[in-house]
Amino acid sequence: MAGFHEVRFPLRVALGTSGGPVRRTDIVSLSNGRENRNRRWQDARRRYDAGSGVRSVEDLYAVLAFFEARAGQFYGFRFHDPVDHKSCAPGGTVSASDQQIGSGDGVTAAFQLVKRYADAGGETVRTIDKPVAGTVVVSVAGGIRPAGDYTVNSATGVVTFKPGKIPASGVIRAGYEFDVPVRFDTDRIDIDLAQFNAGRIPSIPLLEIKP
Repeated sequence: MAGFHEVRFPLRVALGTSGGPVRRTDIVSLSNGRENRNRRWQDARRRYDAGSGVRSVEDLYAVLAFFEARAGQFYGFRFHDPVDHKSCAPGGTVSASDQQIGSGDGVTAAFQLVKRYADAGGETVRTIDKPVAGTVVVSVAGGIRPAGDYTVNSATGVVTFKPGKIPASGVIRAGYEFDVPVRFDTDRIDIDLAQFNAGRIPSIPLLEIKP
């Protein structure tokens, strides 16, 4: 991903932020009262406001320093979504059976990490590009594979089995923690300490970016 720094937004601020997925849908109301709906975006794009996570002047300075190091909107970075940052539910424990990422055929060695959001009505598959290093665990046909059998690119989310370790068959599943690739959605942060001390926090918008 061009223009991206593999660094994480200050965690103590991220844990208090607000935001989540945004979708773009066109809705046309017809004369008979029915609707035509068109999904303009295949995938959701997440937006956050880190201002709600700033609790102290120290937090504010940490964000300012991070903002300057990223040159405002110019460089992207990693963000820890406080609600959705695991292959399982936020209160669960990551396991190698969490998410299906492919099936073995004896030839294919590389598999992209994904996360599925599904119920009886439908399913959305989200590409996971920024797994947290050291958290990915993999299973094949229900058996956990040793970490030495594969490599994980933490910058792209691709799991690659080493020669001689490529699965010949069976469902391949993985568990992991992950970050969201974002950038600042502004080139300006306004700070008024008088307002801040009175309980008014600055807006620090973040926007998910795609590879």
